Amino acid sequence: MLTHFTQLDHLLLKCQHLWRFEPFHESHSRQHRFSGTPLAAWLDGLSVSDVHTLKHDVSSVYQQLQPFIPELKEIEPLVELEHSSSPPLELNAHLATGIPGRKLEQITAMGSQALLAHSGGEWLEWCAGKGFLGRILAHHSGLAVTSFEWQQPLCEHGQAEAHKQNLPVTFVQGDAFNCDHQNVFNKKQHAVALHACGDLHVSLMKHAMDYQLAALSIAPCCYHLIQDDHYQALSRPAKQSALTLSKSELRIPLQETVTGGERVERHRYQEMSYRLGLDELLRAELGLSEYQPIPSVKKSQLQLGFVEFCEWAAQRKGFELPVCDFLRYQKLGEERFARMEKLSLVQMAFHRPLEMWLILDKSLYLQEHGYQVYLTEFCEKKITPRNILIHASK
Repeated sequence: MLTHFTQLDHLLLKCQHLWRFEPFHESHSRQHRFSGTPLAAWLDGLSVSDVHTLKHDVSSVYQQLQPFIPELKEIEPLVELEHSSSPPLELNAHLATGIPGRKLEQITAMGSQALLAHSGGEWLEWCAGKGFLGRILAHHSGLAVTSFEWQQPLCEHGQAEAHKQNLPVTFVQGDAFNCDHQNVFNKKQHAVALHACGDLHVSLMKHAMDYQLAALSIAPCCYHLIQDDHYQALSRPAKQSALTLSKSELRIPLQETVTGGERVERHRYQEMSYRLGLDELLRAELGLSEYQPIPSVKKSQLQLGFVEFCEWAAQRKGFELPVCDFLRYQKLGEERFARMEKLSLVQMAFHRPLEMWLILDKSLYLQEHGYQVYLTEFCEKKITPRNILIHASK
């Protein structure tokens, strides 16, 4: 892991001009950071269909970008992980009740891995929500589960379900950053956290080290949800690295998403091209030199068309729209969207490398505290792109 981290750290720093940018903003000008290079010529030659295909096939992105970015040949093996070979857990109707389909697949896949690698005499479910994972672990192992959750209504719902199914699950309501840790942690526990965001999974790791938990199985998510302005490295090698990541850069690994189907993609195209078109309008007509952030917009609002979107945004932001050629700016927005999608292909090649840098930092931190660590992909990316499982045992 240390060797992989060191190599990845070097390559990410070497290639940082290829991923340290925001395609949304870079699309403003036809002259971008890759202009005048063979890479730009390749991007310009891509059709809309080509871009759509590549956006759903990261291995092809690696392959096609390697002639322009030879470092990707070195990076690719550093981000490959073993796929879980254990089958997902089979659940009875009671255990599966209320769990959305894709979430159910994630829970049964991770639960299977956690049960296979179980250490200790009980479980701790961190950021438990309604306790779906905890109830499944209690059912299959027969061991007690402490389900820790911030939201009281979720605790009450989860506790009621556990009682109904006669499972040894106890919910504890509390703040992950300011709780009575002695009532939550003990050294017999195997802690599990499925998609605990940012500082929440880091908090679990630090408490686990303090109380010397028997094991941890963590699938991190939402790396940008941190209290500091920049990522706070955990391991010695990461602390010594020249690579620092801002909150916005911590979002880069999260850009890879599971496709939501044609309707979701059409909605994204419409919203993004409208936002970009409005940006072009404001720059040209009102002389605004910086992008004006617009609040979240409902799908129903988008259905009313570009002019109505601009008027809605103007009302929200408090500026007056001039009489202008709205159709022209809508077309400019659509052109920018196409340019943005092409630029994002380059950054896409660094989604997983950046995520692996973060994962390896956490893994090395656990090793430094006396844990044996291994990494796997606990499910297919089509179920969730955040499919890396860190398993650490004392």
